[in-house]
Amino acid sequence: MNLGARFAGRVRGWPIAFRSRLVPAFPNVNRAPRRTMRVSGLDTPENERTDAPTDPARPEHAVISTFDLFSIGVGPSSSHTVGPMRAGHIFITDLSEMGLLEKVKTVKVTLYGSLAATGKGHHTPQAILLGLEGFDPETIDPGTISSRYTDILTNKSLILGGKHVIHYDMDRDMLWRWDQVLKTHPNGMRFSVFGADGELLATNEYFSVGGGFVVNDKTKVDENLFYKGVDKHLVEPSRLSQHSLIEPALIGDGNEDKRPPSDPYQPPYLFHSGDSLLALTKKHNMTIAQIVYDNERSFHMTHQDIHNKLMRIWSVMDDCIRTGVATTETTLPGRLGLRRRAPMLYRRLMRGFYPGITTTNFPAIDSGGSGLAGTIGAPEGSFGSSSNGSGSHGNTDVANPRPTRVVGSLDHPILPMPPRKTIFPAMDFLSCYAIAVNEVNASGGRIVTSPTNGAAGVIPSVLKYILEFVSDDPEKSVVTFLLTASAIGMLFKRGSTISAAEGGCQAEVGVACSMASAGFAACMGASPETVLQAAEIGIEHNLGLTCDPIDGLVQVPCIERNSLGAVKAVTAAQLAMASDGVYRVTLDEAIEAMRLTAADMSVKFKETSLSGLATTVRIPLTVPAC
Repeated sequence: MNLGARFAGRVRGWPIAFRSRLVPAFPNVNRAPRRTMRVSGLDTPENERTDAPTDPARPEHAVISTFDLFSIGVGPSSSHTVGPMRAGHIFITDLSEMGLLEKVKTVKVTLYGSLAATGKGHHTPQAILLGLEGFDPETIDPGTISSRYTDILTNKSLILGGKHVIHYDMDRDMLWRWDQVLKTHPNGMRFSVFGADGELLATNEYFSVGGGFVVNDKTKVDENLFYKGVDKHLVEPSRLSQHSLIEPALIGDGNEDKRPPSDPYQPPYLFHSGDSLLALTKKHNMTIAQIVYDNERSFHMTHQDIHNKLMRIWSVMDDCIRTGVATTETTLPGRLGLRRRAPMLYRRLMRGFYPGITTTNFPAIDSGGSGLAGTIGAPEGSFGSSSNGSGSHGNTDVANPRPTRVVGSLDHPILPMPPRKTIFPAMDFLSCYAIAVNEVNASGGRIVTSPTNGAAGVIPSVLKYILEFVSDDPEKSVVTFLLTASAIGMLFKRGSTISAAEGGCQAEVGVACSMASAGFAACMGASPETVLQAAEIGIEHNLGLTCDPIDGLVQVPCIERNSLGAVKAVTAAQLAMASDGVYRVTLDEAIEAMRLTAADMSVKFKETSLSGLATTVRIPLTVPAC
């Protein structure tokens, strides 16, 4: 579609007739990118940029803020929930600044491609409508989303920006175009508002490109790319600066201070590839975490600001794990009726630990009996059950043990193997933590994009394992891990994609595995070269991973896939550290391979639920009638 062309016609009974026009959304911010809100009867092109580079050979550097890559939001999807909510909020904020909000009588929303195909299962309608009401994914109470959405549908009333009430009919005012994909990105959405006489007041198209980032066609380089807020007046100019204005020879070669004087807001250590990042670490004798830290300082953040933000991110991750293992809910929302497993797995892991010593970071969890406070009971029905709460841990009945069931014939030359349980602490704890996070995500809880919601369990689980079983300095480990992992995430975002709608699950769980591998290696004291090798191994063995969620829900195969991604991450780091610098494939080559794989992958395996598990389990695709 040519977004600058004139449209004329009717879609589901409502008129569209507009031309591309420009409005300066933030004239007071130095070098702030423009937003392209098409507004009927209003044309102010004076803010069009004339200094943007046109040479396609000039590379974009990869540096963005760690706190954009790791941002706090709600489940179940960063691209289908968090991004659309931000887009709705951005759109309504622009309307308010233009003085159009009070004139709006009708809002029309059109969802395209993957957003339409799996939008219902990913809570996209809820996210957009609450974004239009002025809610933000970082601050909204996840527990209020469902009830507020129900009220909107029941009362057919929408409060734009939290202050202007209009009539809203979901069946009439939201259009699902799952059969049409806009050229910029598969996750496209169009918002249009009309006045009392049906005249078009304004319209805009947004694209949720993964990780909660939102762009539109005219500003896809810089619109909301360096930050995830919705009010540019509150954002540091350095995070709004165009990021492709650096000469190729000046990126990562030690000449960072020679950047053009016309762009004073660039961070000090620019890199666009793994090789250029490695060159910076060698030239300045710095770790990857130190490089990223100094770049964050250039965004006018103090040392305390950076520390507090990193600890806040980890706190939300840790709370997410705690919520997942401590919940009393037994099933996840959705037609699958999937049973939660994290609480049972955690109880099983903690059986036999002394009460009050190893469980101080978690509330008491028991199996519903009257055991001692602080004890962790066995899951109901496993290894027998106690009828009176007696026993050292309240989870076994020594007098009446359950007989062991052996599967197979006992009258055979090859006797069957008796069942036994062997705990492999690393794998079991990693799996439990990852599953806990993604069960919270699947239920729409508070989550950290790491780098996306669908892959949000990998990084927290690996970091949690480091803090509990490896680290002697938890705060240092948190800082080192998150900053190192974010550098790897930046490289993937710049060189390929972190959106499943573009690249399948390799772009989500695969990238998260690579980031966690790097973070783990860094916390083990590995050299920058080994850290990058760990990241390469992490993604190499996730190449081609498809995204085929059953019924459009972020549950199967997503939850278990995070568990396996966490285990792979630790294994990849261990392999890299044992390789002693001997390797053949570089991280840059692996990122390029992922980009090519994504380009060649069928759209059916890119978060559309049109093939794979989404069809073989015989659950119909969730697509509203068009």
